[in-house]
Amino acid sequence: MNLSVENLSQFEIAAVVLLFTILIVIVVSVLHLNKSNTEAESRAEQHARAAQTLQESFQRTRSELIESQNNTQARMERRFGEVQQAVEKRLGEMSHASVERFGEMQNSIEKRLGEMAKESIQSFSKSNNELHEILQKRLNDISGQVEHRLNKGFEKTTETFTDVVKRLALIDEAQKRITELSSNVVSLQEVLTDKRSRGAFGEVQMAGLIGNVMPEGSYELQHGLSNGTRVDCMMFLPDPTGHIAIDSKFPLDSFQKMMDDEATDLDRAQAEKQFRLDIKKHIKDIASKYIIENETADGAIMFIPAEAVFAEIHAHQPQLVDEAQRARVWMVSPTTLMAVLTTARAVLKDSATRKQVHVIQDHLVSLAKDFDRFRVRMNNLSKHIQQANKDVADVHISANKISSRFEKIERVELQEEDIELLDSDTDLDNNS
Repeated sequence: MNLSVENLSQFEIAAVVLLFTILIVIVVSVLHLNKSNTEAESRAEQHARAAQTLQESFQRTRSELIESQNNTQARMERRFGEVQQAVEKRLGEMSHASVERFGEMQNSIEKRLGEMAKESIQSFSKSNNELHEILQKRLNDISGQVEHRLNKGFEKTTETFTDVVKRLALIDEAQKRITELSSNVVSLQEVLTDKRSRGAFGEVQMAGLIGNVMPEGSYELQHGLSNGTRVDCMMFLPDPTGHIAIDSKFPLDSFQKMMDDEATDLDRAQAEKQFRLDIKKHIKDIASKYIIENETADGAIMFIPAEAVFAEIHAHQPQLVDEAQRARVWMVSPTTLMAVLTTARAVLKDSATRKQVHVIQDHLVSLAKDFDRFRVRMNNLSKHIQQANKDVADVHISANKISSRFEKIERVELQEEDIELLDSDTDLDNNS
């Protein structure tokens, strides 16, 4: 509808322009008529007729214009309808195309979204799998560490429990030993209470020490002497030492009274005096009974089974030590007796070695003779080896000479073959 109005305005403008042109012509004609009065009247009629004709023409033109305008408007309306239908059709086609395009775009978008979703799912699945693997690996590591620590802790707990059980067993064993020791202490106290039992205890202890160190046949227990007495042990050492007597003495009664803290000073002094008298008596008895000229050594040994008694004598009773040395009686404790026995064992070993010196010398003489024979035979073998080396060198020289001769012969044969080949080639050339 807007197109028809616009076209109508253009027609009106054209009509106005035409009318304006006609008016200008009329005005010019009127002006021209004013110049010529003669012609004005004649032409007035013409102009009137022309004006009438022009008016009629204008009316016809106006009618034609109106009719043309109506026709144009009808055509425009038809055209507008056609255009509108075309537009609506185009819009429908465009709408359909847009719908199809939108459908395609939607399908493409859905496809792309599906692909993206699939890729996202795959990526997420891959990441999830990687994360699962990492977590699983980490869990396995943690599980391994936990299991290792648990096993280690269990092992430590087991070791601790085993150690506790062992310690409990040791404690139980120690308890049993303590019980046995208590019984032994009680028994020892009972033994040490009786003088005869103390003597037997000292003899048994001395016999055990001697038996552990000295070889058999080098000593005798309860050995009888020519004066009718019996010594607890007699060691048979080589000359000039001779036979040494060992007697066990255990002055415990006076020593216990001397060491009793509950006793008075007077009682302890009397006990110390009695202790010195007992030791002097033991020294005198050993010197008089067990030192016999031409039968025993010029000294004897007094074995004191208690280390405390031995330490008391050497620490606080030096006069007893001097008296024992003058009487050639050597006092020993279990510890010092071991040193004496070790020395005696070395003396016996040295004596046995000296007795075997002549046997060793005989073997050395025989060995020297064997070595002389070995030296002579070695010299002969060396001469034979040197002669064999010389013979091998001579054989090697002869072999080299023979090989050289064969090489010369082979070279001569090769030269003859070359000459024959040259002769045959020359004959062939001449024939050709």
